[in-house]
Amino acid sequence: MSAIASSFIEGLKGRRSIYALTNESTVPNERIEGLISEVLQHTPSAFNTQTTRIVVLLKEQHEKLWDIAYETAFAASTPEMFEKLYKPRIAMFRAAYGTVLFYEDPAPFEALKTKWPMLVEKFPEWSLQTSGMHQLGVWTLLETEGLGASLQHYSPLIDDRVSHEWDIPAAWSLQAQLVFGKPIGPPREKTFEPVEKRLFVHVLHELPGLDRTPAGLFLEVHEPSDHENIV
Repeated sequence: MSAIASSFIEGLKGRRSIYALTNESTVPNERIEGLISEVLQHTPSAFNTQTTRIVVLLKEQHEKLWDIAYETAFAASTPEMFEKLYKPRIAMFRAAYGTVLFYEDPAPFEALKTKWPMLVEKFPEWSLQTSGMHQLGVWTLLETEGLGASLQHYSPLIDDRVSHEWDIPAAWSLQAQLVFGKPIGPPREKTFEPVEKRLFVHVLHELPGLDRTPAGLFLEVHEPSDHENIV
């Protein structure tokens, strides 16, 4: 295994949900911005639409976000539910250093609807896939810098207040909130289903004029045309 592949796998292994975080960072804010910029620049998207938008809230701005979550959850839930479910969790998230907000902008796909009408129903799915790849990339890179994080989903509860507070376009859809900070302790123990139950490999016999793909299949070698999905 190459050093690059080994490093990538170690990053994936280290990316875990860590909830007990302090309001400190292991790296400067400029480093956080730089890492997230690299993820945005190089993460693939269907038709190269680049639909993901990211908002990073640090320190006092991060605390303001979770104050909004506290207020909206209090107004939307019963006292019993708020005290048992929302209040302790929101306090835990607020105690961290920052939050990364992952948005998806529908505009790039809207521009493709007339060109690819037969694919329109898949656009929302592909947008979510793009967001998920960005979430994994940011989460993993923050972990490699010694930060802990957990992915939260407080939409649509906080959407309107957050959009108004940080002047975020109403058309953007909030997908997730990645809370991060300096970890207090190790992550919880994680169990795994056997890989054999989840990975299935089929290899075809090689045929003349065909080329083996990384997946073990054989596809005709050709140059990509202008209508193919660019990732």
